[in-house]
Amino acid sequence: MRIHTDWKGLPAEARGATVAMGNFDGVHLGHRSVIDRARSAAAAPLGVVLFEPHPREFFAPEAPAFRLMNPEARANRLARLGVEHLYQLPFGAVLAGLSPETFARDVLVDGLGVAHVTVGEDFRFGHKRAGDAETLRKLGVELGFGVTISPLIGDCDRYSSTAIRLALSEGRPRDAARMLGHWHRIEGEVLHGDARGRELGFPTANMAIDRLHPPKFGVYAVLVDVLSGPFKGSYRGVSSIGVRPMFGENIPNLETFIFDFSGSLYGEHLSVALVEYLRPELKFDDLDALIAQMNLDSAEARAILADG
Repeated sequence: MRIHTDWKGLPAEARGATVAMGNFDGVHLGHRSVIDRARSAAAAPLGVVLFEPHPREFFAPEAPAFRLMNPEARANRLARLGVEHLYQLPFGAVLAGLSPETFARDVLVDGLGVAHVTVGEDFRFGHKRAGDAETLRKLGVELGFGVTISPLIGDCDRYSSTAIRLALSEGRPRDAARMLGHWHRIEGEVLHGDARGRELGFPTANMAIDRLHPPKFGVYAVLVDVLSGPFKGSYRGVSSIGVRPMFGENIPNLETFIFDFSGSLYGEHLSVALVEYLRPELKFDDLDALIAQMNLDSAEARAILADG
């Protein structure tokens, strides 16, 4: 998949695509319906048009983190769905200020040269969200590109990012997965930590979760894909999400202990899928109690993951 970060100066092979357009945070089943309709709409390369940062982050930068996916995880998921071109348009004052008509002409036609555009029926675009899906359909007729409006699937509340965030906040990753159509994954680079887990006999891969909607703090059974480096492959493990109250930390992060693994993952990219919530964060009386609980967590996670 080719990733393009502007609508100007694109190479010829990146123009003329059939695109699905939206924000696609989480790439849930509703999003996949829009992409599937784009795939079948015309005989042209399949593309996705989205905005980075998310418009909500631009207009309300101090609001609590809400994103289900960082750009890396979203791009990986879209590539798995067969998207050939990802147009990750830089959202800022320029794009926010374009009228629907100007956006359609300057970005979609002059910039991307789209052949066809598919959007969900709740799609809004342009300055102050002045345009909707029907506006886009009319502009397509005027400017020479096709438009498909994808209806919301089933009960739209069941396939919304809001409902998925609620499930994750309540420690229900399987419910989130049913709405997503895939496991909820946290992806990113393995960072250097304080090596405390290694000293306890449970070496962990540490990852940041800033800018992401935080799942319920606690311990999870997880599936782990190592995406880069000499240890690329799929593994099983147990993760802790939270602030590590035993050690007085206060910055949330993700720590993953990978079963039956030996090697350094610093600087590599991991994808951690939340499968089952095991327990909340706890503060133990001493390190021996913590180690005993970690052994119990590992045994429970192994059993859960063995059962699928």
